[in-house]
Amino acid sequence: MAAALARRLSGLLRPLSLAACARTPQTCQLSTLIQPTPFYSSVTAAVCVPLRSALCQTPRYNALQRVSAIVPSLTQQPSRSLTYYSVKKGKRKSVKSVTERFKRLHCGLWLRRKAGYKKKLWKKLPARKKRLREIVFCNKTQSRLLDKMTTSFWKRRNWYVDDPYMKYHDRVNLKV
Repeated sequence: MAAALARRLSGLLRPLSLAACARTPQTCQLSTLIQPTPFYSSVTAAVCVPLRSALCQTPRYNALQRVSAIVPSLTQQPSRSLTYYSVKKGKRKSVKSVTERFKRLHCGLWLRRKAGYKKKLWKKLPARKKRLREIVFCNKTQSRLLDKMTTSFWKRRNWYVDDPYMKYHDRVNLKV
C-alpha cells in the first residue's frame, strides 16, 4: 500500500522537492514515504534530525509561489525588448510591435485599435462590435512610452494622398 502510494506521488513531488524553498510540512511527510530515511549511527542521527525538522518547518507557500520556483517565467515582468545599440551599426532600434499596432500623428498623439476587436465576434452584440471597431487615442503616459520605443524615423511628418487622418495631425487647443 505504502509502496504504491509512494510510486504515485513520486511524479508529483519530484518537481517540488527540487526547490528547497518549496518544502512544506506536507511534502516532508510524504517524501519520507517515498525515500525512507537511512539508518544512521546515533551521532549522525543527532545532527541530521534537527536539520530535517528545520527544513520541514519553513513557512507555507501558496501554489503560485511553489510553481514559480520551477517555472520562473510566471513571475517575470514583461519587458519592452528595446534595442539600445544594434549589432551592425550600433544604433537604437524601434520595437516592431509598436510600429505595427499603433499610428503616430504629427502632433505627438498615438492611435490604437480597441483590444479584442477581432476576437470571437460571433458572440458579441452588434453595438459592442461597433464600439470595438473604433480607433482611440492613447493617453499622455502611453504616448510618451511609445515615443521612447520608436526612433525618429517614425516621428517625422509623412504626407499621404487622401490621408484619412489629415485633420487630426495638427492639434488646436489641445494639450498633451
